[in-house]
Amino acid sequence: MDFIDLKILEYAESHSQEESQLLKELYIETHQKVLQPRMISGHLQGRLLSLLSQLTRPKNILEIGTYTGYASLCLAEGLAENGTLHTIELNEELIDFNQRYFQKSKFKNQIICHHGDAKALIPELDCFFDMVFMDADKANYCHYFDLVLPKLTSGAILIADNVLWSGKVLEEEIPIKDSETRGLKEFNKKVMAEKKVENLLLPIRDGLMICRKI
Repeated sequence: MDFIDLKILEYAESHSQEESQLLKELYIETHQKVLQPRMISGHLQGRLLSLLSQLTRPKNILEIGTYTGYASLCLAEGLAENGTLHTIELNEELIDFNQRYFQKSKFKNQIICHHGDAKALIPELDCFFDMVFMDADKANYCHYFDLVLPKLTSGAILIADNVLWSGKVLEEEIPIKDSETRGLKEFNKKVMAEKKVENLLLPIRDGLMICRKI
């Protein structure tokens, strides 16, 4: 999942802004109590999400895939005054966990949680977004992209996580059952072909596709 030498990664983290105490606690508890804790954004990626959000000062953010809420809180750090972050999570078992940390944060009144299938919920959101973070089921990335593109403001930033998928996107022969790798390869091609966005695939951790709506 990490493509950078561990010592280089540790050096980069030690020379990046420190995460908040709340985020540290969230990160530790995720690793203690939640399955597949590697799914959490973590320090370096979290600081990148925070920085991008602070640079754009979004009024409305959409997050597809809340998980334990680490990325949500990082993105919220850049919200404009009275801004809102809409976050969607399908797994009901994670709701109490992320809600507990949202309530501890200063952004508790700016985070709106939606529970259910993002493909059904996104069309119902009656607003445009200045930033989108996709980190849900990889097989549906193309569907999510199609749904959110019309809802992006000019200059909006869309970030998709795990687009390198531990290097599996390099494989030529993808097993029929591996819908996630196939979905990510299709998504990466789709973004490259989309004339409405500018894009950069950044090989940090498991790969971030960063797009700007033209």
